[in-house]
Amino acid sequence: MRILITGGAGYIGTELAHLLIENEAVEHVTIYDNLSRNNYNLFIEEELKSGKISFYHGDILDGRNLRKALDNIDVVYHLAAIVTTPYADQELHQYEQVNHWGTAELVECIQETNVSQIIFLSSASVYGFSEEYMDEDSKTNPTNHYGIAKKRAEQEIKLLSKTRKVTIIRSANVFGYSRSMRFDSVINRFMFDANFNGRVNVFGDGRQNRAFISIDFLSHILSNLIFDKEFPTVLNAVEFNFGVNEIIFEYLKKVYPETEVLYVNQEIPVKGIKLKSKFNVREYKSFVHQDFETYLNNFKFKFSFR
Repeated sequence: MRILITGGAGYIGTELAHLLIENEAVEHVTIYDNLSRNNYNLFIEEELKSGKISFYHGDILDGRNLRKALDNIDVVYHLAAIVTTPYADQELHQYEQVNHWGTAELVECIQETNVSQIIFLSSASVYGFSEEYMDEDSKTNPTNHYGIAKKRAEQEIKLLSKTRKVTIIRSANVFGYSRSMRFDSVINRFMFDANFNGRVNVFGDGRQNRAFISIDFLSHILSNLIFDKEFPTVLNAVEFNFGVNEIIFEYLKKVYPETEVLYVNQEIPVKGIKLKSKFNVREYKSFVHQDFETYLNNFKFKFSFR
């Protein structure tokens, strides 16, 4: 089995690549990435299996390069996207160009190949905000440009479903240590600031709910999809639902007891989302879950100094 990962040098792609190349059923993994985040950690320090992984420097909007990279590929993981947290409206052009039209370009290229399966990493943001738990049957109603672009991308991916196996993963907010770190997501930012600054900033009153999944669990789900023939077409990938204040006062301050909390625009209510799955995703493929505090403690000891 030969696999292409778009955005494969990023936060999630790096962890997924490491899992895939350890699988004997995987013959080769191609990383397709434009390195727009200037993150090169996939390429250094750890020696990956020689001859089993290669890198193709290319942009998701570049159809000519995509066609070359897709040659002789069986499975595509589509992770490439513009992601910023919070989902600022000033990125709307990039969201539309990369996340929507980049996906459309990929779909067009795949239609000319023998690719048999595509796995698309979408986002829970396609549901918009809700105080009720959202599952796979819930109506999508994105409320920001990132979510709108992801919903449009899902529509493009579904065009392949008549001739190929398609899986759409609507992921919660991802957290945890990766060889290619991001520190702009909620929990990762809190951990960095608590560790090095002794203070975390909260926008609004902190009562907003958020859905989360550890990068270990998400990578585990993704890596197993190519062997699971009964997997649903759409899956909500979620492990925890917490309010922001709950994260800080019930968990983070146990790991960093001296952390100061600074609220910004506390009088402004911030909407949130709660996520669940109909498919008992927490039991998927015998993954051993940790409790949330253990995740944070293990993350803490990945920092070089404190």
